[in-house]
Amino acid sequence: MNHFIAMNPQRGGNKGSASCLPLAEYDKLIAQPWLHDMVEQIRGGNDKLKGLMPFRCGHYSRFLKNHRSQKDADPTSFLFQTTIDIDDKELVGIAIEMARQLNCSDSIWKGMLLHLEYSARKKLHIDIRMPIGMTIEETQRAYCKALGVPCDESCFTPERILFITDQDSEIYRSKDWYAVLPADELKARREAYLKRGLTIDGRRQQGTQPQPFNIQHSTFNTQQNIPDGLPTSGTASEKSLIAFDLFTESAGLKNVNIDTEGSRHSSLLAIMSAGASRVMSEEELRRVVAVKMPSFAQERDCQQLIHDFYEKYGDSSKPFSRDVIRINAQAEKQATLLTPNSSLQTPNCEDDYPAPPEMPKKLPKLVELLVSQTPDVYKPAVAHAIFPPLATHLCRTYFNYIDNVEHEATLMCCLLAGTGAGKNCVQMPINLIMEDIRKRDKDNLKREKEWKDEVTRKGANKDKRKRPENLVIQEIDADMTNPAFVMRTAEAQEHFLYTALNEIDQFDNLRGIGNQQFRIMCLAFDPGNQYGQTRVGTQSVTERVTIRFNWNASTTINKGIRYFSKVLTDGPISRINFCTIPEREIGAEMPVYGTYDDTFRENLKPYIEHLNMASGTINCPEAFALAQKLKEENADFARMSQDRVYENLSFRANVIAYLKACVLYVANGCQWESEIEEFVRWSEQYDLYCKMRFFRDAIVKAEQEGVKSSKRGPSNMLQLLPNEFSYQQAEQLRSDLGLDTKGTRRMIATWVFRKYIVKVEAGELYRKLCFLKNESK
Repeated sequence: MNHFIAMNPQRGGNKGSASCLPLAEYDKLIAQPWLHDMVEQIRGGNDKLKGLMPFRCGHYSRFLKNHRSQKDADPTSFLFQTTIDIDDKELVGIAIEMARQLNCSDSIWKGMLLHLEYSARKKLHIDIRMPIGMTIEETQRAYCKALGVPCDESCFTPERILFITDQDSEIYRSKDWYAVLPADELKARREAYLKRGLTIDGRRQQGTQPQPFNIQHSTFNTQQNIPDGLPTSGTASEKSLIAFDLFTESAGLKNVNIDTEGSRHSSLLAIMSAGASRVMSEEELRRVVAVKMPSFAQERDCQQLIHDFYEKYGDSSKPFSRDVIRINAQAEKQATLLTPNSSLQTPNCEDDYPAPPEMPKKLPKLVELLVSQTPDVYKPAVAHAIFPPLATHLCRTYFNYIDNVEHEATLMCCLLAGTGAGKNCVQMPINLIMEDIRKRDKDNLKREKEWKDEVTRKGANKDKRKRPENLVIQEIDADMTNPAFVMRTAEAQEHFLYTALNEIDQFDNLRGIGNQQFRIMCLAFDPGNQYGQTRVGTQSVTERVTIRFNWNASTTINKGIRYFSKVLTDGPISRINFCTIPEREIGAEMPVYGTYDDTFRENLKPYIEHLNMASGTINCPEAFALAQKLKEENADFARMSQDRVYENLSFRANVIAYLKACVLYVANGCQWESEIEEFVRWSEQYDLYCKMRFFRDAIVKAEQEGVKSSKRGPSNMLQLLPNEFSYQQAEQLRSDLGLDTKGTRRMIATWVFRKYIVKVEAGELYRKLCFLKNESK
């Protein structure tokens, strides 16, 4: 299958000139470092560069005399594909998910998705195949309606261009993107246009009125049996009506008339997708729609849409997302206030999860530098994300932990945040930290490519040069296979490998046989690990290696929870440093970044050099003492909260915090800063906060099948008791918190031994002692 694209690959090229080139030329272009740098600068705020970017044409693969204009577009090169532009950053994540759903749905959009990419400003381009007989404008309007997003009318022009972004911005590509269609398909598509009175490329012929194109706008299968008309009995509850309004606002449709013909289908789809279908039954939702969208509710299309959505996505066994939990609680509270005698009722809901620990005002100098150009809302996430790339500069450098086990600085960071939260905030600091490694990797990749080209040119019976030596390539590709990972590790000469992933599920390429990606995560953290593969073939990779692998990954909260759901108790979660970005207020001001200029690079350079020069076993007494202190603090909290999950997660969280302290110590020329202690303590608390918030309940369920897990965070039980309390009060508190009452006596004995409490002589009464900092003041 041939692939041709009309594009101008030049930086600052003439916008009126576009050449017909093989798609392979496009692939060469997007791999260019200068294009990657341009994209990063534009996303960093340099909008002036956008007009200088190379561009491609979305509708035609050839223009007469390479002159890009409507008049010179070659009708026979019409691609029968078009590009949807999502220009609202808040809709990007939703649009990606909906595009994938539509591509698998029983609708005219099944199998039509050709390409997904982030634009220069990190918005979204969606390339799709046009349904037979539909024009560019008709396709764009219908697809945007199915997505539930506004349609950009400036995208209808036949000669339209799209600025080309780097290969890191490509999310998905079909093998049919920019493909020359088979002759029989081209004939059928052109005849469909001609029958409507259009040209063979779907444009109006002068002096003619084309026939309209009819399309059912339901995005779901319309052949199933559904209930006719409105629900026959019952009225919608107050809570359901309130929840529907809240989900309407969550879907971005506040103050919009959702019952307007032409948009009501996509509006209801967006509201159900936002979570309305999770908190009410199908019958209840139809009652609510009868009130909120009375005109649409009477149409069969409305009932079909609701029925098909519940048929396809209704699964009451799945846990609620945090947004759904919040809205459900809010609706419950408001409904309770509106119900007579509401003061006598107890709402069955929970408050929002508490805010994460506040970042210290004074930071270690290196951390202060790396977050200096970051908006305040993103600084905690960046402060965690910088450690994997920093630690990647260390080689053959070891640190003795408090259990006398020698560790290398293996650090893995996963950022969990909502759609549109700004997860890309970590990218520029990571890029600058990795600049020196990427420069050396580039040279070695060139050597490897030259060797491969030479081997390919020589015949099978000719002598072939051995693979080059000292081929250290530390940054690996997200789509690397398991054998390639083993080979890169073997050639790394005990350096760390590193990767940064836009989505956590990109790890799936390493899965091999039996979810090897999770095994790699676990082994990488464990000192002295062994991993590899044995193959019979002479050309196959046969190696046994010690994994040294640091990485950063970003994903949405729900996707991250799903990804680790099968390995909750198998080790990866405790070994990974998690961070998040708090949800911003609706309508909040856009965060503004600073500039990463040459001064920033010069200030960073000494820290990187210190890391590169380090080797051997490094002793940092302050970090060692801090690790012991944090271990005791975690143990105290575990005893007070009686939370087994917290205790188990705290063990490796303390190792992660210790390694961060050691990295900062080495980067600072093996000099300790007083700010390191407070920062590392906060970093560990933040890591445990995220693990408890996003995974605790699921871990409890996985460990204790059939026992209902609590949605609370860990509580200090001693603080919940009065200053003087009885054995029965302690027993009752354990019962209220869902803990086994049989453990009360052991808990009391531990508290007495640790001098947290003292027994009062008269009876089974106990008095608290002032042992916590906040109680001693």
